[in-house]
Amino acid sequence: MKKLTLLLGILMVLCVGFQACDDTMTYAEMKEREDDAISAFIRDSNIVIISQSEFHAQDSMTDVSRNEYVQLASGVYMQIVDKGIEGDTVRNNDEILVRFTEYNMLDNYLSYSNLGISYMVDGFRYTASSTSIAGIFLEGEYMYYFGSTAVPAGWLVPWDYVYNRAHVKLIVPSDMGSSTAISSVIPYYYDIRYQIY
Repeated sequence: MKKLTLLLGILMVLCVGFQACDDTMTYAEMKEREDDAISAFIRDSNIVIISQSEFHAQDSMTDVSRNEYVQLASGVYMQIVDKGIEGDTVRNNDEILVRFTEYNMLDNYLSYSNLGISYMVDGFRYTASSTSIAGIFLEGEYMYYFGSTAVPAGWLVPWDYVYNRAHVKLIVPSDMGSSTAISSVIPYYYDIRYQIY
């Protein structure tokens, strides 16, 4: 009986020891890893970050020839390649078609693209109230790929500065991304073309 009790005691100590060696990351460590990935991407892509005051002084444009991006209050970095058709703004309940590429900045791979496939387009409904904006996917593969109809919040940020048929590039931190980005704390880079349908 003493041997059995001793054996059970040793097994419990080993189990506790293995639990203490758990190598899962804390949320703070995951956020630090995300910040490092964003910084490395900016550095390796020779991106020039301009302030919001510089951005506004440039008529809310970024100089593509200098590879300029502005970091907005939301944490999203944005480069406006083409503002679109001036005056043709998005309105509540508009359907927006998007063609884009999505690049996982943490693991360095292209995770999704519908740019080169003529029959494949993703679309969402834009909704706005006095306090918030949102997007709900209506069509396309993206919502099935990520298992959610919620449009990444970072995709909606450019609409304060662009019009129909705009082309933007975005660095979207996890908290402004897809449900997968949020749960896994992964930043994504997007090259997006919008069209109000």
